[in-house]
Amino acid sequence: MTAVGGYAITFERVDKGFSVGPRRVEALRRTDLQVRPGVVTGLIGPDGAGKTTLMRLAAGLLRADSGRVSVLGLDADRDALQVQTSIGYMPQRFGLYEDLTVQENLDLYADLQGVPRAQRAPRYAELMHMTGLGPFTRRLAGRLSGGMKQKLGLACTLIRAPRLLLLDEPTVGVDPVSRRELWAIVYRLVQQERMSVLLSTAYLDEAERCAEVVLMHEGRVLSHGEPAVFSRRLAGRTFAVEVPPDNSKRALQTRLAQSPGIIDAVIQKEHVRLVLAAASSPASLAVLHGLDCRPVEPRFEDHFIATLRTQQGTDQAAGGTPGAHTSRHRGDDQAVIRVDRLQRRFGDFYAVKDVSFDVHRGEVFGLLGANGAGKSTTFRMLCGLLPASGGSLQVAGVDLRRAAAAARQRIGYMSQRFSLYATLSVAQNLEFFSSAYGLSGGRRRVRIAWALETFELTEQRQATSADLPLGYKQRLALACALMHEPDILFLDEPTSGVDPLARREFWRRINSLAEAGVTVLVTTHFMEEAEYCDRLAIMAAGEILSLGTPREVKDAARSARAPDPSMEDAFIALIERHSAEAA
Repeated sequence: MTAVGGYAITFERVDKGFSVGPRRVEALRRTDLQVRPGVVTGLIGPDGAGKTTLMRLAAGLLRADSGRVSVLGLDADRDALQVQTSIGYMPQRFGLYEDLTVQENLDLYADLQGVPRAQRAPRYAELMHMTGLGPFTRRLAGRLSGGMKQKLGLACTLIRAPRLLLLDEPTVGVDPVSRRELWAIVYRLVQQERMSVLLSTAYLDEAERCAEVVLMHEGRVLSHGEPAVFSRRLAGRTFAVEVPPDNSKRALQTRLAQSPGIIDAVIQKEHVRLVLAAASSPASLAVLHGLDCRPVEPRFEDHFIATLRTQQGTDQAAGGTPGAHTSRHRGDDQAVIRVDRLQRRFGDFYAVKDVSFDVHRGEVFGLLGANGAGKSTTFRMLCGLLPASGGSLQVAGVDLRRAAAAARQRIGYMSQRFSLYATLSVAQNLEFFSSAYGLSGGRRRVRIAWALETFELTEQRQATSADLPLGYKQRLALACALMHEPDILFLDEPTSGVDPLARREFWRRINSLAEAGVTVLVTTHFMEEAEYCDRLAIMAAGEILSLGTPREVKDAARSARAPDPSMEDAFIALIERHSAEAA
């Protein structure tokens, strides 16, 4: 088998479309692509760009409407079965069997891949060592943390060592420590086994680790090359603005994002990072905005955002969420969530152990931790969905251990997987949730009309929610959680898997809600998003390791090796310190 032109994958003028109800969606349009062998190539693009469709075509799981796809020298249409036996493919929702143990999952996939029994034991040992799952072979897959599940999925994909590995967003929903471990595995495969890897990701810092990146938008390849080449194109257009002592980072970021000539404004450490539509100087920026600013090196994410905003014909971020919410208690600094020595046991296992914190009205409070740290369990108890085993918790002045139903009327909850009804349309989901929250008659009609307009869902109102791109599902889920205008909003990993543009839009809405006095409690694995929080709690093994403002959390992790730590640096340092002390 000789790859066409020496490439691992070749797409030549490929088209692929789908019928979604009465609509025709063109997922790929005249796509040309060459993926080099023996390196990691990153596939980047917003939701609906065509990344997953491209991977499924390369895996021989779909047929192109026109054009030609070659994989390892094989025609992916004519020789689909041979392609599938030559590659490894890990889709976004890898099919682990949660009622089987780690070892039983390995055995099942070895059977499916036709691996001879004599070859299994040494391959299993190698994979378990590589992924760190050796001590857990008897554990049920359903009892693994999110990061461990991802590593088991990768191990099952690699039981028969492939020449080409396709990974569709393998680090979605995975904490920074597990992300780093997964990348170490990928690098090892490339370096030691000369494997070719095509990997899609929503984390643009991961794109900078790839040898090459492919940027897609609306089914087309916009650009392809080394990440550093793209970054250099923005020389003279990236700046860091210091936050004045009397300003909040979120307020300054919102103001700058709405300024003419600014393509992007995001919070980074203790400043706001800007990307300009044209090259400028710190002096001219300072005069324009009256702020202290300095030039900084461009990064790949800056190029990504600038390119997509240019494609969309806009040079700046949209504003807040007009008419999003009318707070009934604005300006009140009262603690609306009180947690004292909260516990949750499952048999002898403590998922949450003696957790205490307060959250004040209008505050954005972040709950961070590795997979399995107890964040989601804490969330479910605070929402009244799971009873506490011990301690006390009050939400909106209501004791959740005695009157959970009363508290739920004041709460909006957006779960990790959005909790939408997949077979219902956008409008039907809004109808259902408004009814579930007790809205009826004219009030229900007003709120549904508000949701469709504010979240730009009018054109999608008849679309089945299962057919929506991930970013639109996120919008709909947030709209459903806000139908009854709650005082408190719980967001459990709300940006997991969505692209950077959708994440920016989401946080603009959250900032607007917080300014209106809504209290927000959020979990996230995007450490840069933690900078948008007023205060943070970092959890591990059911306990709080650190509690304070983002600056205080980073200061606690400052060291000679990391004199100016990022939030991700601080998170990893805290988790590793806790693991070392527990060993």
